[in-house]
Amino acid sequence: MSSARFTLGIEEEFQLIEQDSGDLCSCFQSILEKSSPDLEDNIKPELLQSTVEMISDVCPDIAEARKELHSRRARLLRLVESEGKGLISSGTHPTAHWQDQERTENERYDEMEQEYQDVGRSLLIFGMHVHVGVEDKEQAILLMNQLRTWLPHLLALSSNSPFWSGRDTGIKSYRSVVWKRFPRSGMPDTFASWRDFEYYVKTLVDLQCIDNGKKIWWDIRPHPFFDTLEFRICDMPGTFEDTMALAALCQALVAKLSWLHKHNMEVRSLSRDLIDENKWRAMRYGLDAEVLDFAQRRQVGMRDSIHQLLDFVEDVVDDLGSHREMKHLRLMLEPGQGSGADRQLAIYRESGGDMHKVIKFLNQQAREGILRDEPIH
Repeated sequence: MSSARFTLGIEEEFQLIEQDSGDLCSCFQSILEKSSPDLEDNIKPELLQSTVEMISDVCPDIAEARKELHSRRARLLRLVESEGKGLISSGTHPTAHWQDQERTENERYDEMEQEYQDVGRSLLIFGMHVHVGVEDKEQAILLMNQLRTWLPHLLALSSNSPFWSGRDTGIKSYRSVVWKRFPRSGMPDTFASWRDFEYYVKTLVDLQCIDNGKKIWWDIRPHPFFDTLEFRICDMPGTFEDTMALAALCQALVAKLSWLHKHNMEVRSLSRDLIDENKWRAMRYGLDAEVLDFAQRRQVGMRDSIHQLLDFVEDVVDDLGSHREMKHLRLMLEPGQGSGADRQLAIYRESGGDMHKVIKFLNQQAREGILRDEPIH
């Protein structure tokens, strides 16, 4: 199996903070104006000026993605820190309030604010999107139907937003709670064919609900303009290694299901309502969830279920060159490890509820392995 068939594109949403206080900083425009041309093409604004989105090129494999993202994150960090700012890599900011944030002046965002009002204004959340190349559109729909089953597992691994507006929410991915209010978000239904999907999009466009398919913001979608499946369910991971591992798992899942499809096999596609039961558990408990195994009608620990998932994709990992990333995911499942949310909560509890120590920790995690003099292989 050629890994070149499963190209990767990764979009990361970082938080801009004041280095001294750790408060969010609505300063994207000033950062953009001071960026070099090679970085400027790959960072973009989001709805709020406290967000910087970094977008990779199309990468042929995980090794190339690793080199590119590492290099760009290093340049972004140096630029931001030279201005007395910092980066946080998390699904929410522990203490910030959305009402305090400045919006990006942009016609698209003007339209969104007019349409969605406070539902849009309150989107002080940060995620990671992973594109995996799938050239055949009919196959993309078949794969999406099946891939939905493991979206809760990806959410549990990426869960990294336990705090909101200075509160411990009791939810491992509070970003998912905030995002759930948005229209055309969440878990998609199954589609019988690409034609059925196109009909759905065309219906919404013809009835002036949307102007194009990019305004369908499901947890996974066939991208309307690129030949990719786009995984959109993940919180922004805490570390560079977390990001690479999650991207590699998305790629491995597409590769494994494509191999099964080529050999006239497929995995059962579950209904949206059933998958949503597991998604809620992943939102609430992260890696500590009890996930529902609908085939055997039982509950199983999320960590055990993810081990089974990693076993499932193991036979495509050699071709994809992602052993390092799969090992990192297994390490996250070990006792005393965990997701970004688990790490944040550990700092919060050890410090007696000191949110500033959590913010400092998040800033350190965003820099981990990036600005040290160590080679990236």
